[in-house]
Amino acid sequence: MSELFLRTLRDDPADAEVPSHKLLIRAGYVRPIAPGLYSWLPLGLRVLRKIENVVREEMVAIGGQEILFPALLPRAPYETTNRWTEYGDGVFRLKDRRDNDYLLGPTHEELFTLTVKGEYSSYKDFPVLLFQIQTKYRDEARPRAGILRGREFVMKDSYSFDTDDAGLRRVYLAHREAYQKMFARMGIRYVIVSAVSGAMGGSASEEFLAESEIGEDTFVRCVESGYAANVEAVTTPAPAAARTDGLPDPVVHTTGDTPTIATLVEWANGALGRAVTAAETLKNVLLKVRTPGGDWELLAIGLPGDREVDDKRLGAALDPAEYALLDDGDFARHPYLKKGYIGPKALQANGVRYLVDPRVATGTSWITGADEPGKHVVGLVAGRDFVPDGTIEAAEVRDGDPSPDGAGPLVSARGIEIGHIFQLGRKYTDAFTVDVLGEDGKPVRLTMGSYGVGVSRLVAVIAEQHHDELGLRWPASVSPFDVHVVIANKDVQARAGAEALAAELDLSGHEVLLDDRTASPGVKFKDAELLGVPWIVVVGRGWADGKVELRNRFTDERREIPVAGAGSEIAAALAGSQDTGSQDTGS
Repeated sequence: MSELFLRTLRDDPADAEVPSHKLLIRAGYVRPIAPGLYSWLPLGLRVLRKIENVVREEMVAIGGQEILFPALLPRAPYETTNRWTEYGDGVFRLKDRRDNDYLLGPTHEELFTLTVKGEYSSYKDFPVLLFQIQTKYRDEARPRAGILRGREFVMKDSYSFDTDDAGLRRVYLAHREAYQKMFARMGIRYVIVSAVSGAMGGSASEEFLAESEIGEDTFVRCVESGYAANVEAVTTPAPAAARTDGLPDPVVHTTGDTPTIATLVEWANGALGRAVTAAETLKNVLLKVRTPGGDWELLAIGLPGDREVDDKRLGAALDPAEYALLDDGDFARHPYLKKGYIGPKALQANGVRYLVDPRVATGTSWITGADEPGKHVVGLVAGRDFVPDGTIEAAEVRDGDPSPDGAGPLVSARGIEIGHIFQLGRKYTDAFTVDVLGEDGKPVRLTMGSYGVGVSRLVAVIAEQHHDELGLRWPASVSPFDVHVVIANKDVQARAGAEALAAELDLSGHEVLLDDRTASPGVKFKDAELLGVPWIVVVGRGWADGKVELRNRFTDERREIPVAGAGSEIAAALAGSQDTGSQDTGS
């Protein structure tokens, strides 16, 4: 360590909010350069490369072939798929000296598709599975949490090409299994959840989420059935359509100053002679929506008054369109919109697209706005008094909501996305007309799958899941070194013995970090705990008695072992942890 490019810090960085951000900087694994940009120092780079190798090995095991595309990409392919516009401000755009447009690659579907089109032309060439491990760029509006969400990051993206959907399904399942193997090897606790494809397009989609309280993704699961889904992908069980004939006619009431759901419910409980809850009211939320390159249009969303709009679910439902709530100027331009008293009647009379929560099913009766200040209508029946233009999954999902599979209630948790697999289908092969000659001599349109792993993000994820109050605790499979030998004795013979032990372990094929600094034992112990190598060997006071100490960084188990044969005994302990795929992580 006296020659290692390393400086540890005793204090947390001022801007660090989550444990991984604090510890990776304090332990000298990374250093911030600018918002969302980090340098990888020697120890951090060793961990990153270990993770890359695990990912690479599992990809090769399922038949993947590694290639590498440039990060600097021309505009034209992304124009063809319209993603030059759809990405909006989320990508870095630049021009060369001839004023040609380029972007720094956020993802590479277009390039993979064009490459396969240019190289292969017959069904005999397929299936094909290509992957790369490469630096990506996205202009995050609010880069946070260190390397968990940055503007530059390393990602594994792989793409499968098949002549039929059955082949796509097979490679999709192969990736699913490969991801389970690679995350298990890294000692990561994770769940697989149903997801939405977003700007990627496609149909079947699943996310791998590392369980973490600081995760930006909320997911739900049903304990009874094992169902799990990202909140964006949860479908709301809708009540069956009911008959509308025979129901009381709607009645308009003067409700006074009741612009909120709370004030409306208070009025209803006093005026209607029965107990009324917010779930019986119909809240109508007004938005303006714009598709990429299009103009702003009004959109109204109707949902039960006891529910709030979930921004992530709404964004997923409207993707790739952007949206915003109406401001006072918007309301002034549309005088039929009476803020606080908006109902379906005025919306549909003025051609405003009206989407409702699935709970607003045919035959359900609602208390909602009557499109006049101080007035609401009671008993407005969906399917009779108003017919929405469709449904939308935009309402919040709450603990206790019924699972879409009907097996029981949902419970929520948070996670960090570490992998995502898509059955893309033919979105990109259609865009670039990627046909090959089929077995019957007719053209066949290729179908694609897309599969990503956040490689650099995994460094932070593992740090989040495997640390304690003292520092990092790396699973053996990704640790920068296999063993950390600490010289805690000023005796010349002890130092020589420690160096010999380190050399013996090195010759046996283990990566050894030797702390040969002249610092105090206390400083060395603190650094060893902070750095997080899973095994620590202390050459200290016991040397005089022919003993060294072996510490397990995960369990804090400590045992003295004889100097004679220490190399073999330590090597056996290291081999045991590697054979299990990781250190005992408690996962």
